[in-house]
Amino acid sequence: MVKLFRFRKTTPRQERLHELSLFVNLTPAELEIVDGLLHERHYLEGEVIFDEGEEGQAIYIIASGEVLISLPDHGNGRHATQQGGASPAPSHPLRRQGDTGRVAQLGPGTFFGELALLDNSPRSAQARAASPCELIIFFRDDFVSLLETHARISSKISRQLARHLGTRMRAMALSMSAHQHLV
Repeated sequence: MVKLFRFRKTTPRQERLHELSLFVNLTPAELEIVDGLLHERHYLEGEVIFDEGEEGQAIYIIASGEVLISLPDHGNGRHATQQGGASPAPSHPLRRQGDTGRVAQLGPGTFFGELALLDNSPRSAQARAASPCELIIFFRDDFVSLLETHARISSKISRQLARHLGTRMRAMALSMSAHQHLV
């Protein structure tokens, strides 16, 4: 008897990827294609993943560890305290970048740098490993190739990306609105 349906075995990594909002709508076959385009990289605590102003070339998915997103102090009078809260961070070129202007600390299952899939604008913040971490990287060039070869897959990813960005924009608008009421 000929089997009409074959069940695809998924790898533990593919199962992890399927749990991410970015890839949740992909079938196992589609996820296998995307998985072949992804790269893994390990970062040590304190290691810079990318700096503010660099060209965005990839989206990063946190598999393990934590990542700090921050806006470095550019000498514009903003001062934040370093971890521990003792004294303001000095404006010193040897100061560890990212110690001021904390935007977010992200953990496993989240992603950042997603605008890089859409354009090559400079990064608006710095990303640095807050602990040893493993990141899954999806380069813009691979996403563009996916657009050309697998339009359905890239469409599913693009829709999830749009939903994510819309949610983030609404949250920022609410935050700004609440802040204006406090002033």
